[in-house]
Amino acid sequence: MRFKKSILILVCLFHFSEAGTAPPLRIALLKYGGGGDWYANLETSLPNLIRFCNENIGTNIDTKQSVVEVGSPELFNYPFVHMTGHGNVVFSQKEAENLRNYLIGGGFLHIDDNYGMNPFIRPQMKRVFPELDFVELPFSHPIYNQKFQFSNGLPKIHEHDNKPTQGFGLIYNGRLVCFYSYETDLGDGWEDPDVHKDSPEVRSKALKMGANIISYVFRN
Repeated sequence: MRFKKSILILVCLFHFSEAGTAPPLRIALLKYGGGGDWYANLETSLPNLIRFCNENIGTNIDTKQSVVEVGSPELFNYPFVHMTGHGNVVFSQKEAENLRNYLIGGGFLHIDDNYGMNPFIRPQMKRVFPELDFVELPFSHPIYNQKFQFSNGLPKIHEHDNKPTQGFGLIYNGRLVCFYSYETDLGDGWEDPDVHKDSPEVRSKALKMGANIISYVFRN
């Protein structure tokens, strides 16, 4: 199966990346329906994060931009998928089942609210996991304590409603399968400097937190 192959690559990643014996891992941006802008930050966000991770935490991730539809069997080729947007999100029943099977099978979803996504993504993830609720992760959680330390949780990248940042998780059988970053907008901070005019310090915080997420997923 494709996903088993991805897991094999995942297991080998940190053992063989320096020797170059494992092919690059692939991560993807998740495409969904409903009219929301799944393509927000499409051009530079994930590619910049991938380059940062390869240079700073020793990953071997393909820098080519990949997009995968939530209902596609190709989803199982990617151990990690990133989802963002500002508006509506709709999963069909088939898509919800596909995403559930992907996450139960070992995949990981990072949802980053790009401002305005919150009221739409929560009921859709409830379709994926009716039995689970998002829980706020404590600042002591390993996702905040990888190579880079975030003792106060998620960094504030863009103000939006000026609320405090929050990191939520869906935990299935003891495993964090989905991390939802709220009121931070990490993906905007990953983009090229001229896109949002963020300071080097702000961009550095966003990239370091993104690297922590990648590191947590691939090392746990």
